Amino acid sequence: MSAEKQALLEEVKEKIDLEDGFILASYDKLDANAIAGMRSELVKAGGDMFVVKKRIFAKAATDKNITYSLDELEGHVLLAMGKGNFPAVAKELFKAKKETKALKILGGFFEEKKCAPSEVEQISNLPSLDEMRAQIIGLLEAPMGQTLATIEALLSSVMHCMENKNLKEK
Repeated sequence: MSAEKQALLEEVKEKIDLEDGFILASYDKLDANAIAGMRSELVKAGGDMFVVKKRIFAKAATDKNITYSLDELEGHVLLAMGKGNFPAVAKELFKAKKETKALKILGGFFEEKKCAPSEVEQISNLPSLDEMRAQIIGLLEAPMGQTLATIEALLSSVMHCMENKNLKEK
């Protein structure tokens, strides 16, 4: 293996090793501008992506005890990494798939488990971290709001009773 390919193999191994998950996608008829646009959206979502050669990826994955055959890797292959927010990256990749109609999700690796394309799609449908935080805050806030509304109603009813009593006495 040439020094250039060895360096590329080490870089792919490092990306696989450092990230908390990755998604593999193949593409056809995408220009450089479309790929750059997808990359910028993935970076905004907290991820990254790059185009990788099939054989280099298959070798790097095998070295990390993840098996991908060359038959599974069809077309030009994109490797999208999660960087701590895998569901948001998956969501952006599926959004790009719908917009461009040139992507095909080949699978992924999440929480030390190889995922089928359908599993990656299910993960992409999960709420983002910010959405989950908002839901938890809503769950905590709702009972407190209801308690406050009940106390306010009780206090205002006592005030109305006292006001009505004063009006009757006059």
